Amino acid sequence: MKLKAGDVVVLKSGGQALTVADVIDETVECIWIGEEGDLFREKLPAAVLELAHIDLSDDEDGHEAEETEDDEDEEDEDGEDHQTRKAAELA
Repeated sequence: MKLKAGDVVVLKSGGQALTVADVIDETVECIWIGEEGDLFREKLPAAVLELAHIDLSDDEDGHEAEETEDDEDEEDEDGEDHQTRKAAELA
C-alpha cells in the first residue's frame, strides 16, 4: 500500500481516523484531533496502518446532511440576505 500526505488511515488494531502528514520510506507521520480537541502528531511504521473507509453519507448525529435553497436564501429582518450583509461588511 502506497500512502501519501492527505490520506486518511487507521491503525490495523482499530481506533480513530488519522490523517497522513508525511511519508518517508516506511515511516508515516500522522496527525489527529484527540477527544479533548488537542492536536496530536506521531510517526508510525506503515505496516501498522491501513486506509480508512469513511462513510460520508451521514453526519455525526446520524441524520443526512441536507442543505436546502431556503437555508441559502434566508433573509434577516431588514430583508437583506447573508451574502449582501457579508459584502457590505467587507467593503
